Amino acid sequence: MNLTKKVLLFTILLITQLTFAQYTEVINSNRPGVSKSAFSVGTNVLQFEVGPYIIKEEHTPLMYEVSGFGADFTARYGLFFEQLEINIEGIYQNDTFTDNRSSIASEDKRSNFKNFAIGAKYLVYDPYKNSEEEDKPNLYSYHANRSFKWKSLIPAVAVYAGINLDSKNNSFTPPGVEGISPKIMVATQNNFSGGWVLVTNLVKDRIGTDFSDFQYIITLTHSFSPQWVVFGETQGIKSDFYSDNLFRFGGGYLWNKDFQLDTAVTFNSKDTPSVFGVNFGMSYRFDFHVDKETDNGNSREDADKRKPKKKKNKKKRTDDFDDDGSL
Repeated sequence: MNLTKKVLLFTILLITQLTFAQYTEVINSNRPGVSKSAFSVGTNVLQFEVGPYIIKEEHTPLMYEVSGFGADFTARYGLFFEQLEINIEGIYQNDTFTDNRSSIASEDKRSNFKNFAIGAKYLVYDPYKNSEEEDKPNLYSYHANRSFKWKSLIPAVAVYAGINLDSKNNSFTPPGVEGISPKIMVATQNNFSGGWVLVTNLVKDRIGTDFSDFQYIITLTHSFSPQWVVFGETQGIKSDFYSDNLFRFGGGYLWNKDFQLDTAVTFNSKDTPSVFGVNFGMSYRFDFHVDKETDNGNSREDADKRKPKKKKNKKKRTDDFDDDGSL
């Protein structure tokens, strides 16, 4: 079976998976952090997530510095199925590259997209779809209600496929990388009791280029109230152009059911280069979601159809009677 047929078969299998709705009453943002949730935003929900940041890098062996600012952004829309969303994401940065190898430092001002991608994400497995029925309390066992639920170790799983759009002569991308290249990802999510959520992303980026990279992102969040959440995250990047291990810590605040604010710091533990960044993010959704009505045959119209029909009394014609009133 060639690659095209395999991709087509895989796509058909994704579409035919049966899972429940993912729409939530409050905003479902990928922020804080940079990992992607396994769940979509819900059909007819348009969501924007943006995070302005400042960045400082110092490369000791190569004697250069980078300082500047930028913004990462994502636009998400739930389309056709509750499990499917399409999205546009990217990172735009404006900075100054300072070369300190000579007695007189030289500066180079740069501005461009570090990343820009268009893609789609689909939830292929949701272990929580029957949770409301299965999590009913056991009326006969105290210990059964307090025991660890092993099913919480089974994550929700989503897959992502997209394309990168890299401009020519971009200072932020590897040499020779330009145009279109594929990007794929597997995202998992565990929702544990007590407000803990674990998200894992495995990403293969710029496939087919000379500098394709592999990334993993692991994010652990904890909500200790309906409005506040804190998180810790680690991101590993491996390629021939750039490799790093980044760490992030921060939190988010739910302003209302459609608006969220967040902030985080990013750093690493090496000097090739050292990285330090601070961002302030926000997420907002335009909620046009409408629950689908299920026709179970119990509507008033259906009930009226099931009522027995009354027999109509037929009036006898007057010409059927004699003058004295007899037949």
